[in-house]
Amino acid sequence: MSIADCIEKGHLVKIKPDEVLAKKELNEAAYDIEKAEKAIGEHDYKWSIIKSYYAMFHAARAVLFRLGYHEKRHYAIAVVLEELHKQGKVTLRTVDDFKSAVAAREDADYHYTYSQETAAYTLQIAAEFKSEMEQLAEEP
Repeated sequence: MSIADCIEKGHLVKIKPDEVLAKKELNEAAYDIEKAEKAIGEHDYKWSIIKSYYAMFHAARAVLFRLGYHEKRHYAIAVVLEELHKQGKVTLRTVDDFKSAVAAREDADYHYTYSQETAAYTLQIAAEFKSEMEQLAEEP
């Protein structure tokens, strides 16, 4: 699937690049990281995984808004990340970490499968991902 395919299917919409929305998304990502950290400290591993994923989701949305896209389906974010990887702007690990967080969140939310180890790992990759997306979102 490509960005053009996502646009054609209506899963990604071209918009005017929006720095204000990008900043709001980065603030949401920071909030979600904070809540994920609190949840893991309270041994609420399911919630920590969910909030870690949403931190990544919001951080990635910040980049999409800066690029002039608005996703209508979560998977469209992975498509944009894959394109950014092809352009050399993010590593393959960044793409894989996002997909890993998606899977962990789905396991926690829909299959009731979660652990302290998964929560700690997802929180770690979320923090790294957020930092990388912040840098991308600030590029001209």
